[in-house]
Amino acid sequence: MGVPNSREYTYYHAPNTPFKIVLKRRNEPLKKERPKWKSEYPMTEGQLRSKRDEFWDTAPAFDGRKEIWDALRAAALAAECNDLELAQAIVDGACITLPHGSLTESYDELGNRYQLPAYALAPPVNLISETSSEVKVSESTQKQAQPPPCRQEFQLRVRLSTGKDVRLTASLADSIAELKKQLEEQEEIDVTRQRWFFSGKLLTDKTRLQDAKIQKDYVVQVIVNMNSPVITN
Repeated sequence: MGVPNSREYTYYHAPNTPFKIVLKRRNEPLKKERPKWKSEYPMTEGQLRSKRDEFWDTAPAFDGRKEIWDALRAAALAAECNDLELAQAIVDGACITLPHGSLTESYDELGNRYQLPAYALAPPVNLISETSSEVKVSESTQKQAQPPPCRQEFQLRVRLSTGKDVRLTASLADSIAELKKQLEEQEEIDVTRQRWFFSGKLLTDKTRLQDAKIQKDYVVQVIVNMNSPVITN
């Protein structure tokens, strides 16, 4: 007996005898409701677009399949434009399963799990206009509210695009450049091959952990470029 809204597959094994496997994961139609969330500080439309672009550009490097990420991106855009019919067609065409009827969590036909952050699906409730005078005020307030860097050390968890997790000894005052050198010494990965990301945002060498609000138990993602030339003296 089949499972409602499940996906059905046909496989073959010697001597070419077909048998069917039914994936018993619930699949709900895409719902109209979008996640509601509030940014830590008032965010402009440009900042939101940048944050989204960085997420979509880096997500495929770590988990899942690129074609599924591309389909999810197209479906998210269609849903935000209130074209649920198109979004559903994209999801169905890519054989994506939505157990809760939301793009926040989905699975492909191989069982890979995909999770989308709220900012990829909807703007924050405190989104402000690019021309608003509140932009400068919020940026100034944000800088003033940042506490001085803390020197207390902790173990920073770094997840490489190769699938390996590494622990580095860090403090909030450390810069990404300093941590890149530490990773080079520990894992023999040249700093020219490293690109560091946190919450979908590229971290520059001058960025300190305090600036990016990276703390203990947070995971920083590092894309290792295997084709980048190594510069030697």
